[in-house]
Amino acid sequence: MAQKTKIQIIQFSFIGIANALIDIGSLNVLLFLWPTEGASTLLIFNTISYTLAIINSYIWNSKYTFSHRANFNYKQIGLFTFQALIALLVSNLVFIGFYELLKDGFFIQVPKFINHNISKGVAMFLSSSTSYLLMRYLVFRKSKPAKDVKS
Repeated sequence: MAQKTKIQIIQFSFIGIANALIDIGSLNVLLFLWPTEGASTLLIFNTISYTLAIINSYIWNSKYTFSHRANFNYKQIGLFTFQALIALLVSNLVFIGFYELLKDGFFIQVPKFINHNISKGVAMFLSSSTSYLLMRYLVFRKSKPAKDVKS
């Protein structure tokens, strides 16, 4: 693995830890204030917590992890938004899917607080992996050198 890629993964991981704290922290605050087991409310809470984390992600990843490729133009912001929506979809599907599996005692019966956090952890891992790949190969990809046009 190239040294630059290793550094990017380390930077992305540290930023990911901060994002995870924001994501799971805000989800737990929302669940503490308004306890629920309803899928639609959980989707809203997950979307809010994920959105807070993705805003943090853009700020820090564009300044550090991918700073050498960050342009802050409409195209790049649009691509970032696109990848964020895909990662949000992954997060919501995995979060609700795992929560429903755990809630029904498919494996073992545990408190709903634990179910929420296990489901969120799996969702964060898969959506973060999706986000990294999309940011690296779509949003902050290397620009192709312009070809000289010969007359």
